[in-house]
Amino acid sequence: MTTAPWTGEPVVVLGAGPVGQTTALLLARWGVPTLVLDRRPARDRIGSKAICQQRAVLDVWESVGAGRRIADEGVTWTTARTFHRDAELFSYTFADSGQPAFPPFVNISQTRTEEILDECIAAQPLVDLRWGHEVTAVEQDAAGVSVRLADGRDLRGSYLVVCAGARCDELRKLLGVRFDGHSFDDRFLICDIRTDLPGWATERRFYFDPEWNPGRQVLIHPCPDSTFRIDWQVPAGYDLEAETASGALDRRIRAIIGDRDYEIVWKSVYRFHSRVVDRMRCDRILLAGDAAHLVSPFGARGLNSGVADAENAAWKLAYVGYGWAPDALLDTYHAERHAAARENLEVTTATMDFLVPPDEERARHRVDVLTRAATDPAARAMVDSGRLSEPFWYVDSPLTTADPSRPFPGRPPRGQVPPAGPGVLLPDAPVAGGRARALARDGFLVLCHGNTPVPVSGPGPVRSLALADLDPDGTLTAALGARPGEVWVVRPDAHIAAVLADPAPADVDAALRRATAADLAREAKLVS
Repeated sequence: MTTAPWTGEPVVVLGAGPVGQTTALLLARWGVPTLVLDRRPARDRIGSKAICQQRAVLDVWESVGAGRRIADEGVTWTTARTFHRDAELFSYTFADSGQPAFPPFVNISQTRTEEILDECIAAQPLVDLRWGHEVTAVEQDAAGVSVRLADGRDLRGSYLVVCAGARCDELRKLLGVRFDGHSFDDRFLICDIRTDLPGWATERRFYFDPEWNPGRQVLIHPCPDSTFRIDWQVPAGYDLEAETASGALDRRIRAIIGDRDYEIVWKSVYRFHSRVVDRMRCDRILLAGDAAHLVSPFGARGLNSGVADAENAAWKLAYVGYGWAPDALLDTYHAERHAAARENLEVTTATMDFLVPPDEERARHRVDVLTRAATDPAARAMVDSGRLSEPFWYVDSPLTTADPSRPFPGRPPRGQVPPAGPGVLLPDAPVAGGRARALARDGFLVLCHGNTPVPVSGPGPVRSLALADLDPDGTLTAALGARPGEVWVVRPDAHIAAVLADPAPADVDAALRRATAADLAREAKLVS
């Protein structure tokens, strides 16, 4: 991707975890320099942490040179199994749309993901990563943002993206941002265990009330190098050191893996939180990832959602910074990603209410559902072991042009994807010149179901292509369900902005204006 030189100050990115790394690398794709600051003295390579990377996130990482490497090193799994005690209740595999480049999920430690992204950063001259830089104060004005470091120095940037993780309470306080929500009392014990478990290497297993953790849950994920990540729900006050010393931890592990050799690679205890900030945009400052929202990990919606924050922020900062879109486009960062955070909170809160019932009525409901699910398919649909991460659908976004002939049908069954339409992520498929989503990420993409692309113009990169030329074997066309004469407008984050039936060029231009918030800016000016 080539753009005009960036003339402003670098964008400051606070935090060098995966969300901050992704933000910086994506901005570099747009030719935007970044200054990445992290308070730690160096990368801490401890434990698996977030392990479950969703297909759409691998696509994002591939756009910066990391997705294929992460996928190839990780463990691919396509089946999720759910058990009650020792009986399997159901399993499901994940639907494909088109011919995706990546599997539905890949398991790999966050530590290794960060190492691969660091290598991409080292090869990217537009990213300046600095360790040991603690930010203690932030000020902004009409021209940019100033950050004060713990050593008294000030650094200047055009914008600031806060990816500093969950423990940035002081910074949220400085910005006047609330972080509403609650925390759960039960803890969860994690162990990364290296051992040989034949037949378990390509599936996720979730156990309700197994005899080896009565009354609570256990989740098992395969990881590279014959390592398995096991999460046990444990009561408040659980003492890992005491259980290790007494031999109870060894008995806990052997209840699952049997009498075989094993090695504990990492172990930790953590507590779940469900929180979201009230604002993800504070003028020239955007909050992303755990700094903006925390959800329980059942469904792998934390890191995956944070990477989606990064992509949403990066293309919008680039378009505003280059003058291709008005400042109002940054307001839609909050509109879209805050809605995504609320969706994640709704989904994961429902899961936690089923896993850890907050009252007697819901506890009885859980027992009834799990008991009936052994024989009743209707009850199985009510078992909530965590709806796995999926891209958010921007159907209600101010940037999306609705199509009455393609109404959004609502949240699909678990493991399924919604039909292509406005607000939905573009199905991926090999096309002439590469892959569909990769082409979209170079700017706005206009796909025309016919032999002649419609003429388009507008600030920033935009291409109009005929599906007949781009997709000669029809794979992408079929995945879209495209009808003759339709024109599909796709955003730089590969989400579909509009589907237009037999449009005039002015209709396409109007959809592009809407998708860059030009109309929002005009409406705001008229109101003022």
